[in-house]
Amino acid sequence: MSRPPALSRKQRWSIARAASAKIALWVGAVSAGKTMVSLFAFFIAIRHTKGRGLIVIVGKTLQTIERNVIGEMQKPELYGRLAKQVKHTTGSNTAIILGRVVHLVGANDARSEEKIRGSTIELAYVDEATLVPEAFWAMLLTRLRVAGARLLATTNPGSSQHWLRVKYILDAVAQNMIVFHFTMHDNPLYFEGGDPGPSYIRDMEASFRKSKLFFDRFIKGLWTNAEGAIYDGWDPAVHVIPWETLPPIYRLLGVGMDFGTQHATSVVILGLGYDRKLYLIDELRIEAETQTQRQSPSQQAKAIADWLKENHLPEGHLRPEVLAADPAALAYRQELRESQGIDTIPADNSVAYGIGLITSLLGRGLLKVTDRCWGVIKEMPEYRYDPKATEKGLDEPIKIGDDSLDAFRYVIASTEGEWRDEVGPRPLTF
Repeated sequence: MSRPPALSRKQRWSIARAASAKIALWVGAVSAGKTMVSLFAFFIAIRHTKGRGLIVIVGKTLQTIERNVIGEMQKPELYGRLAKQVKHTTGSNTAIILGRVVHLVGANDARSEEKIRGSTIELAYVDEATLVPEAFWAMLLTRLRVAGARLLATTNPGSSQHWLRVKYILDAVAQNMIVFHFTMHDNPLYFEGGDPGPSYIRDMEASFRKSKLFFDRFIKGLWTNAEGAIYDGWDPAVHVIPWETLPPIYRLLGVGMDFGTQHATSVVILGLGYDRKLYLIDELRIEAETQTQRQSPSQQAKAIADWLKENHLPEGHLRPEVLAADPAALAYRQELRESQGIDTIPADNSVAYGIGLITSLLGRGLLKVTDRCWGVIKEMPEYRYDPKATEKGLDEPIKIGDDSLDAFRYVIASTEGEWRDEVGPRPLTF
């Protein structure tokens, strides 16, 4: 039986103190141990529930809950014998933890609050609270309506104007809330035994150093505003390679699609190399302004289908495993299915999260773009944050000239579950 890791004094203190408030929030840098420690507290809290209401785990989607929470709780190297007390069938919206039924709730848009409306909740766990809609969070708090009801949550920081910071963290006492702040230096996993040790921290710091925004948020664990260039660490001399020099690719993880008639349509292909790096391999771009007659959805669908049949690798031929399309483009997705027999999935459209993934991968040298992806290369330097959105606590780009970058973000975020443990010397942890 694997033994759980020894916890630091600060980690043990946070677990003990979490029970002193209705809301406990672990916030801070990536790889700081927030999830591991908060889930210890969640195990304890489940054991002490009285059966007066539901137990729920909330995340952006069911898939992220399964990966970030259920999958972690089932690791004996982290939780010892407790891991065997976590039962879940992939795709199910319930789990059995310590003999109790736990409901898994995806909260990816404002309408998600309907999923818990009318419920009585005794215990809730929220993964990545900044990604949850404010309306859902507010509804969740109203559902904690039995004596001793509690909410445990984790998050990486966002904008200094984010509603979670402004309305709750800065008013923690009045909200009956306790907040714990952690960085990688608080995580004993990186110091005991020297594996991976401080070298991992140095690698992570180096990966974000060229982006002040993400260095402050993901390394220092600070709430800071987004401004200026989004991919400020982008360097074509480093990140762009000739298509002909692509190393051997053994999986085409997916395709990202962003459609338009008034603006460009972009379709990009993402591959995984034997060298444990990701490659944006090829791009089809249909420019609206250069068309003498704008292409209809049916014409674009045929162009996309024909392009997908082509060989996109210098050597060998592989089929993309998934096609992730703009979730708002229902007419285009339907046209692809009905006229071309191409099925797509709605892409993960978490803008800030997707940008963070790309920034991290570029910074760590784990993502390259070939010179065939000229739309992506063209848009990268001009991609900037919207100052009006920043004032509202939102990380949103100016919606001009971002068609290829949207497709890029779709395929990176939508295939994360396939590449996260397959790139680099060790898995990325947020």
